[in-house]
Amino acid sequence: MRSKGPREVRHGPRFRPGRSRSLLIGVISDTHGLLRPEAVRALEGSERIVHAGDVGDPGILEELERIAPLSAVRGNVDRGDLARDLPATEVVPAGETDLYVLHDLAMLDLDPTAAGFAAVIYGHSHQPSVELRDGVLYLNPGAAGPRRFRLPVTVARLTVTGSRLDAEIVQLDV
Repeated sequence: MRSKGPREVRHGPRFRPGRSRSLLIGVISDTHGLLRPEAVRALEGSERIVHAGDVGDPGILEELERIAPLSAVRGNVDRGDLARDLPATEVVPAGETDLYVLHDLAMLDLDPTAAGFAAVIYGHSHQPSVELRDGVLYLNPGAAGPRRFRLPVTVARLTVTGSRLDAEIVQLDV
């Protein structure tokens, strides 16, 4: 999970299940220092967790790592050691695909289709979204931390079977 240098794109450990097996990835973002028990329950059973930034407290990453292997990127509110330890972007292998993770979609500086990514996972806006663009899944799990405005408190589940991706937004009962 931790970056050893200033590289912008990082490949985590290979995590490629067999072709017939599905992989459940829990996706969370914008915790801003608050890991709700409802979010933990929603992520239980995940075989990998992706945190799309604005962690706010390194203890959150430790808690998430107790559930499943974790990939995380830094967000605009992550400072100090936390910001130094987290990459700005990460490539997460999943099934027969690769997922590209960053915090703010406006900072996307590559063409995910040309780069061969099956999905772009991001946060920042606090607005959950599942959208297909040019054959690439764009997934924002929304925000799982403190409620902002009237937006829901959410996480996402991403099921990967071979190269097929199925995403669902999970609204937390808070």
